[in-house]
Amino acid sequence: MSPELISILVLVVVFVIATTRSVNMGALAFAAAFAVGELVADLDADGIFAGFPGDLFVVLVGVTYLFAIARANGTTDWLVHASIRLVRGRVALIPWVMFAITGALTAIGAVSPAAVAIVAPIALSFAARYGISPLLMGAMVVHGAQGGGFSPISIYGTIVNGIVEREHLPGNEVFLFLASLIVNLVIAGVMFVLFGGLKLWAQGAVPLDEATGSGGAPDQRDTPADGTGTAPAPSSGTGTGTGPATAVATRTEAPDTTRLTPARIATLTALVALVVAVLAFDLDAGLTSITLAVILSAAWPEDSRRAVGQIAWSTVLLICGVLTYVGVLEEIGTIKWAGEGVGGIGVPLLAAVLLCYIGAIVSAFASSVGIMGALIPLAVPFLAQGEIGAVGMVAALAVSATVVDVSPFSTNGALVLAAAPDVDRERFFRQLMIYGGIVVAVVPAVVWLVLVVPGFG
Repeated sequence: MSPELISILVLVVVFVIATTRSVNMGALAFAAAFAVGELVADLDADGIFAGFPGDLFVVLVGVTYLFAIARANGTTDWLVHASIRLVRGRVALIPWVMFAITGALTAIGAVSPAAVAIVAPIALSFAARYGISPLLMGAMVVHGAQGGGFSPISIYGTIVNGIVEREHLPGNEVFLFLASLIVNLVIAGVMFVLFGGLKLWAQGAVPLDEATGSGGAPDQRDTPADGTGTAPAPSSGTGTGTGPATAVATRTEAPDTTRLTPARIATLTALVALVVAVLAFDLDAGLTSITLAVILSAAWPEDSRRAVGQIAWSTVLLICGVLTYVGVLEEIGTIKWAGEGVGGIGVPLLAAVLLCYIGAIVSAFASSVGIMGALIPLAVPFLAQGEIGAVGMVAALAVSATVVDVSPFSTNGALVLAAAPDVDRERFFRQLMIYGGIVVAVVPAVVWLVLVVPGFG
């Protein structure tokens, strides 16, 4: 049995054990990387760790650390309420606002994970407060990022158009952009309908006094504004200490989520600094966010003392373990082996749909840009035959390799998983995995049928 086939079978075993035994898949993947790397590929420890995603580790830790501080001092609540006021209390519009914001960020040049890292924590905090499905909100953020991801000035767009030019293939920048935007917009619309968007719309607008916290109801955040994790003590003279008096005291001293405190102003400044650093100066989102989090922690230690414990460590283990194993697959040559096997098929349309599926499956666990860079050149031989339109094929490959980033094993999906507050994380992980699997199974065939079969280009 070839090393490539063994490595694929081991990956299947990892999935089966993780699903049936509720073992962290990342831990299993680290063990599999060690076993396959040492016994099958003859890799040493350095070769195995070469696939460890150090940059993604820092992004996950830094972003969740920064937004844990923002939750502790009430900044995310303030942002949620500001969003409600912006759309005049219509909660149903907020998922579309988040879709538009992430789409605009990637369209003007933000890397997709950076845009998701900025928007997802705010969007999912909003979802938790107003009972919106976290799967719906997370999908809207990721699909928004991918919807704008292939504009002519975007990172993905310039990379793919550059590959097309280097391979001397006919290209169409506008067609590529619109194909990705329309596909992601349609998927977002379907998700909105299936996961409660119509019910949110039917509810109408939330009263603005409720949205702003001025209606007299106590704030239900886990961490009060003082960040101590304890309820405010009733002040003297408010009552005798009986139940009703305590209730009145708690209500009057509930955190005011409409007021900008110094800590919240500093946190908002840090979030703006994160956006500017990533978009304007091309700084790493993970290193920038963890630096800003440390500065806030030093200034307001009482607000952030629990933040380190709220970093999504189980998600970090999961993602880093799986991607380390994918790195071993790349070292062995499994991915190239599969792509070349499909590229050698004599039926161009069949080869085209199989390449779309390989792009979707592999990209669900690895770099979307890397996969596009590998698959587009593999498609050149049968594109040269003239039976397949190059413009449609390139667009189909690009969409297939990026729309699956809702998978919890991709960077974007991992960020959504890590950013969701007050959820059963294992259940949410399974939801993302199932949804990602459906996208992998359905979308490549649809884009192949719509973009490749008609022969565009």
